[in-house]
Amino acid sequence: MTLGTLAFTIMNTMVKHLLKYDVYQVVFFRGLGSLIITMALIYKMKLPILGNKKKLLIFRALTGTLSMTLFFASMKYLSAATAVSLRYLAPIFSAIFAIYFLREKIKLPQWFFFLISFTGVVILKGLDTNVNNIGLTLILAAAVITGLVYISISKIGTQDHSLIIINYFMLTATVFGGLMAIPYWKNPVGLDWALFMVLGVFGFIGQYFMTKAFQIGANNLVAPLKYLEVLFTGILGFLWLGEVYTMYSLIGILLIVSGLVANVVYKSKYRA
Repeated sequence: MTLGTLAFTIMNTMVKHLLKYDVYQVVFFRGLGSLIITMALIYKMKLPILGNKKKLLIFRALTGTLSMTLFFASMKYLSAATAVSLRYLAPIFSAIFAIYFLREKIKLPQWFFFLISFTGVVILKGLDTNVNNIGLTLILAAAVITGLVYISISKIGTQDHSLIIINYFMLTATVFGGLMAIPYWKNPVGLDWALFMVLGVFGFIGQYFMTKAFQIGANNLVAPLKYLEVLFTGILGFLWLGEVYTMYSLIGILLIVSGLVANVVYKSKYRA
């Protein structure tokens, strides 16, 4: 899980650096890099490329692409760590959607943990002058849509291989990003070519290691570690991008992550 979060951290920092180009161009390269890998693995493993739950796979791909585009766009206005922490509100929206779509219930302590996280959002919005309203709107929209992504993956379950799910997502992102980027295309310069080329690779590595972590480790021990991405992104954002975080930023991010981690731990114990 730690390796997975490090890979996503590097990817997030690259995205932030590359946003001097149009966001659709970044989405295109993010999708293309992972698509090449997934296609090669699917061919090697002889998996049915169209999958079984086609409608759900398409829905997951469309919502995933929209969420990713909004997330990347938000980083034009927000610090990387702030965007990442706000995107992690997705499990809250997923839990709410699950009430209606999966007939799951939210326990009273979970509502308390969600309140802690939303208090962090209020602090970021109300007290941190560095938080841009446009960026906040974009990232909250991304979090809500990511909640739908989680629901669609839950409904797909084990009926389709994870590589097929990822492949649908990356193909959609590549096509969407490529077409939308045409009017705004700007040829990368110097090191940016290399960053664009490996953008999708780090994204795939992150997904692979996180998946492996959940397969071999106890959920209540592994899941909270994914929020290390916020810490790693903040450190790398400071060192590489020169981002500065106010005290209110740090308090808000801490509350958001604390509420989410508490919810993960509680759910794991409740299910056990």
